[in-house]
Amino acid sequence: MYQNTLLFLNIGAQETVVIVFAILLLFGGKKLPELARGLGRGIREFKDASDDVKREINRNINSLTAEEELKKDEEEDRKRREEYEKDQNVD
Repeated sequence: MYQNTLLFLNIGAQETVVIVFAILLLFGGKKLPELARGLGRGIREFKDASDDVKREINRNINSLTAEEELKKDEEEDRKRREEYEKDQNVD
């Protein structure tokens, strides 16, 4: 997967080494694990938030579908009652 990401960004091995070396120089070896943890937490929080949004959307779609089915059933019941009452009045 990492290799596919690099191909997508069109970054070669030399560019990757230069980027990693520059980051190491800027932040130092002691700070890198802390930065990686923070980045991981941020990605995880973003993923959790997007999952929550997806769940909320699906829940709303399902509730709308259920409401539409309930209205349809009520309308059918009303029509059946009207037809039944018509039949009772005719006799």
